Amino acid sequence: MLHIVNGDSVGHKLKEGAVQGDILVWREIYTEGPVFLQPELPDHLAFRGRYLEQALGVPLQEWLSSSEAQEKQLASFKQHEDVVLWFEHDLFDQTILSCLLHWFAGQDLEGTRLHLLSIGQYPGIEVFRGLGDLSAEQLAGLAGTWREIGEEELLLGKRAWKAYTATTPEKIAKLLHEDTSVLPFLHNAFRLHLNRYPSTANGLGIVEQTTLELLLEGVDRPLHLFQQTGDKLHELGMGDLQYWSCLKRLSQASHPLLTIEGDGLFPGLHDSPESFLHRRVQLTGLGSQLASRKADWIHLNGINQWYGGVHLEGNDSIWRWDAGNAAIIRKQA
Repeated sequence: MLHIVNGDSVGHKLKEGAVQGDILVWREIYTEGPVFLQPELPDHLAFRGRYLEQALGVPLQEWLSSSEAQEKQLASFKQHEDVVLWFEHDLFDQTILSCLLHWFAGQDLEGTRLHLLSIGQYPGIEVFRGLGDLSAEQLAGLAGTWREIGEEELLLGKRAWKAYTATTPEKIAKLLHEDTSVLPFLHNAFRLHLNRYPSTANGLGIVEQTTLELLLEGVDRPLHLFQQTGDKLHELGMGDLQYWSCLKRLSQASHPLLTIEGDGLFPGLHDSPESFLHRRVQLTGLGSQLASRKADWIHLNGINQWYGGVHLEGNDSIWRWDAGNAAIIRKQA
């Protein structure tokens, strides 16, 4: 049996004896940077790897080696009679799940059975952030509760990944008006993804807006901002490196919205974040205006951001999220 999971912590706990079989930890962050329909192609890997190195401090060669190793292990899935996908409710995991279902939909399974374990809550945990919250014993209790993946799940996963990697968000918007209940967490995760787009109100996505609002409330340290933003938006499944990248954009733009004391350096994958976590963060005057939706981030700073397969660049007409009408629209800058 092969178990595919997100996160080394979950992988280690499963290896402690929670389940029988081999473990494949899928180390990807499809919620960050450029994403392609066939991410395993060399040109796509290289392009994406360069972005992650620049934006998150993930060393390029290390990332390429890791990607090659996981693709190789995935390709050997036919050595197993059963493959179990362990992916929780948040956007981080739902994008990985969609990618893997898209890939499996194109394979001849030759008798290998696919299974899905996907949960969005756990008894006794008020804010369930994911499977990493659970102990090895709790994970062991989930063993065998997975359900078999059929044609419906494969086809929906394939459509979801095509929508997520498309060059416009229209396919996702269309998918949200259809029945996606065979993958019960997909709808909410993809809707929250659209909330990450620049708002029609001020050009900020939901992560940036939440950060400014917390600063107005007096939260002023990177660690506490990350923790409280993560609690409010736990269905994103956002990691610390992603959040530091957000703080970097807001503080190093030509018209910054916040200042961070210190040397201006942000932790990368292998850097100790300790000194950074407790630095003072303050709103600029412009940041206060943006928090109150009295100015527009993109009018002032332009944009150069990826949302799945969508690249928003410059300050021309771009896709924006209209929260009042719960719609993604094209808006002149």
